[in-house]
Amino acid sequence: MTLYLPRTTTSQITEALMAERLSVGGGAMNMVLTLVIVTDEADHYDAVRAATEAGREHPSRVVALIRRDPGAEPAIDAEIRRPGTSGPGEAVLLRLYGPLGEHPDSVLTPLLVPDAPVVVWWPGQGPTDPAADPVGKLAQRRITDALRAPDPVADLMERVAHYRPGDTDLTWTRLTPWRSLLASAMDQPCGWVTSARVTAEPHYPSAELLAAWLSERLEVEVERGTSHGPGLTEVRLTTDQGDITISRVDGRVATLSRTGQPDQTVALARRGAALALAEELRRLDADETYASAARHLGSKLAGSGVEG
Repeated sequence: MTLYLPRTTTSQITEALMAERLSVGGGAMNMVLTLVIVTDEADHYDAVRAATEAGREHPSRVVALIRRDPGAEPAIDAEIRRPGTSGPGEAVLLRLYGPLGEHPDSVLTPLLVPDAPVVVWWPGQGPTDPAADPVGKLAQRRITDALRAPDPVADLMERVAHYRPGDTDLTWTRLTPWRSLLASAMDQPCGWVTSARVTAEPHYPSAELLAAWLSERLEVEVERGTSHGPGLTEVRLTTDQGDITISRVDGRVATLSRTGQPDQTVALARRGAALALAEELRRLDADETYASAARHLGSKLAGSGVEG
């Protein structure tokens, strides 16, 4: 069941939510967290769907703040979906018109559940400094996606420069299968790594983070190569016993090659937003590995004299 409240107020929304919770026996009280989505009309459908899929693993209450016509009179249109309608928890979609779109925190604050952790996700263009954003200040975790920016690499660099504990970006989360496969390959005797190369399509921010992670962990220079994609296509580690290469040309299946050993075929599909988001919701503390890679990337950026 979905309840529509056109041209409403936060107090009316709160009353409606309380009534809905009473009717279903709790609603939001047994949810793991509150996931806040800050988006616009064009992106909200895919974002809410991804949050719903992630909610099957992490039961959460979803609040979507959808910016509408900035030149309109201030108004709120609310859509309240009962638990079970589109996920295990309730979903509240708020369309904010006029100046309210610039101050979504004023609408969100009265709707938060006491003592429930808050995670904010910007599925489109996110703020340069998520921790300083009015909505970001209300959250323990702040998730952005540089891949959706007009200039993804520049967007990632800006955010790295403003990193605060609790920040993360889905360009990093998409690397988890690659990092796991590389770590597994390095668990076997392979010799001393002397250099590395990361190849991906141009302006692909995940490649910059992977190169920074490898450079920091292996203490070697990592070359950045370009390809036609899709996404990451190859990582090559050069050792004193030969090369270790992971090559993926179709975005689905990779080939792991090691000098003197037969090639191995490994499933390495590109990750969608729902899967990446579900991984981020597994933790509510700071991601120290991402922080370390981001700091390393930022230090290399500063040392090169390039501005984000």
